[in-house]
Amino acid sequence: MTFDSEIDRRHLARAIELAEHGRGHVSPNPLVGAVIGRDRETIAEGFHQSVGGPHAEVEAINAAAGRDLHDATLYISLEPCCHQGRTPPCTDAIREAGIRRVVVASDDPSEHAAGRGLGILRDEGIDVVVADGDLASEARQLNQPFRKHARTGRPWVLFKSAMTLDGKVATRNGDSKWISGIQSRERAHGWRAQCDAVIVGIGTALADDPELTARLPYVGRQPRRVVFDSLARLPLGSKLVAGARETPLTVVVSRAAPRTATDALETHGAEVIVATGEHEPARVRSALQQLGSDGIGAVLLEGGPRLAGAFLDAGEIDEMRLFVAPTVLGGRTARDPLEGEGVETIADAGHALTIDCERIDDDLLITARMREW
Repeated sequence: MTFDSEIDRRHLARAIELAEHGRGHVSPNPLVGAVIGRDRETIAEGFHQSVGGPHAEVEAINAAAGRDLHDATLYISLEPCCHQGRTPPCTDAIREAGIRRVVVASDDPSEHAAGRGLGILRDEGIDVVVADGDLASEARQLNQPFRKHARTGRPWVLFKSAMTLDGKVATRNGDSKWISGIQSRERAHGWRAQCDAVIVGIGTALADDPELTARLPYVGRQPRRVVFDSLARLPLGSKLVAGARETPLTVVVSRAAPRTATDALETHGAEVIVATGEHEPARVRSALQQLGSDGIGAVLLEGGPRLAGAFLDAGEIDEMRLFVAPTVLGGRTARDPLEGEGVETIADAGHALTIDCERIDDDLLITARMREW
């Protein structure tokens, strides 16, 4: 059977909508939603709610307990798993439930998946339909952090910055509080809550003494705080170190960092990792690989400009969200958002795949997706 009916589209769109409810709770697992439907009837729904908890398919099947599902269709936003992990394979649950038709929005690029779940279902005589078009694209966009982590082992990187109309993020004296408005800053705190880690450079940590927590009333899990600090200069009396035993803190150092300084940070509860490489972009990739190995699937990069430039030079910025405030600073030594090496020619410049704009009070939020995984 093909995927072309209004009924299929409606149920699959709902599965994708349900998947979004898991954001901020399941990483590095994917966001997944599921709907069991029979014609226009919705029999049951479910989504993946927590790491180690039942997957979306099982949530929906459990919600349909007591119903005959032989003539029903299971709609899933992501290919079902077929391996034993923290939970049993979802392909087994689908087969045991008696479901005879499955509609899937997107593939799972993980090494242990990549079409295997769909093949197992087909071998069991289950009709499997893989969607295409706009819903398939929407489902892939939903899981960009998971897809990058599955393919590279490194976390997906969201770069956030607030700048003036003339593209400055701080005055020549380093003052940056506040360029964006209150509503914009609240939005950014929501992004912190949705990511596994928040990253800043040592310059930002020394200048602002930030906490880097998501200060919103509904946050259930705080992100790991990560400071790129090549010489381990982060003060032991800083807010970041003071809260390290309650909210995880990772300090990324180079081989040149004094052992006494790194030992002191570890004694106070911080994790220290050593990034290797001959230049800053290489050390960025090294650090991201180590963070990814530790289960970090998505990070929010908040600067400063030098670190953000190193991430750009490393090719590790996947999406940009830029607040543009109705303010002009001027000054040739005022700070730019990205201060890496950059490119030699316009032909070498990176180009966004998509651009979206949103008005937030007096600010303009520009979202640029730089690559698709």
